[in-house]
Amino acid sequence: MNRFISVLIAAFLACLWAAPAQADEIFGGVYIHDINSPLSKSNVEDGADIELGWRGEPLTGLKIQPHAFVTLNTAGQTHFASIGISRKFGDRIFIRPGVGIAVHTGSTGNFQIETNNKIEFGSRVLLAPELGIGARLNSRMTIEASLVHLSHAQIFGKQNPGLDTVGVRLSYKL
Repeated sequence: MNRFISVLIAAFLACLWAAPAQADEIFGGVYIHDINSPLSKSNVEDGADIELGWRGEPLTGLKIQPHAFVTLNTAGQTHFASIGISRKFGDRIFIRPGVGIAVHTGSTGNFQIETNNKIEFGSRVLLAPELGIGARLNSRMTIEASLVHLSHAQIFGKQNPGLDTVGVRLSYKL
């Protein structure tokens, strides 16, 4: 498992190093891990999540930004990394929907919630939609509350407990 986390962090740092720095952003945040919500029915894992990420320059004309982030769970339960796209609507106050593909360190079992407090996701690769609501603090910094959802969207079976994290992150434009 430690090797998997090392690979995730190395991939994240490679994304930062390979990207031009003109309008890129870095962000970090703290999240509540595995909340009970209408999207996920698990609420069995513990700990907080620490998220570190990168958002690229908006693509020409579309204002869609590529992103990558790594989320580490403080209780040693499900860690994950995601790559995807998002779009910011608004300036001083904004909403930022996004979607991505994530890989995780949790169980890929039979789509059940086990008695040992682990979520069985059913697949190593999951969809990772997210929604952020935020505010611009100055010309380089924003703060946003966000919800990140992980699941296979019933692609691999009807049972799909999923995982939701909710928290706050700060973003800094390089």
